[in-house]
Amino acid sequence: MAHEEDGGRTGGDGVVRRRPLRDRHVEETVEVAVPVRTAYNQWTQFKTFPRFSAVVREVEQVRPTVTAWTIGYGPVRHRFSVEIVEQDPDAYLAWRGLEQRPTHEGEVEFRPTGSGGTAITVRMLLRPHGAVKALTRLPGVTELAARLVRGELAGFKDFIEGLGQEGGAWRGTIRNGRVQHDTPEPPRSRVAQWPVG
Repeated sequence: MAHEEDGGRTGGDGVVRRRPLRDRHVEETVEVAVPVRTAYNQWTQFKTFPRFSAVVREVEQVRPTVTAWTIGYGPVRHRFSVEIVEQDPDAYLAWRGLEQRPTHEGEVEFRPTGSGGTAITVRMLLRPHGAVKALTRLPGVTELAARLVRGELAGFKDFIEGLGQEGGAWRGTIRNGRVQHDTPEPPRSRVAQWPVG
């Protein structure tokens, strides 16, 4: 996990990963009664978030590491893009907003519990601009954001425990916003290949 001397996370392979968010405005944890692999696999199915979320209306996969999210409550809607900058199967996922002036970044960790379930921790750093920035200084706004994240995690808990198994999975690894391939792609031939027969 996090090492104070280098500020990073070291995986089982000894590679230092992205630093956990030190400045966090929101941190919430929920325990779900499914194994880590099941919880992680379902979490990576972003298009299912509207099925359990109170605020997510739609998620569109734009590229392998970029998704477009539409959130809202009542008639108010906001659409924004998010890039997954790091992803370790069954362990960790980190993202950042792609707006011209990014408004947030976050991470989610998956840890096994003693009972065979999973502890899911979400940390978010909010970076509001303009009038919204002034609002975040008001007492209670950070608690409101924390309550929202807590509610979303509770919705995910009910959803995955109700299913009992994941409805899909994406098991890839991402480093610095790029999908890592297990085996390098073979070199492409410069000779044209024509159909035979």
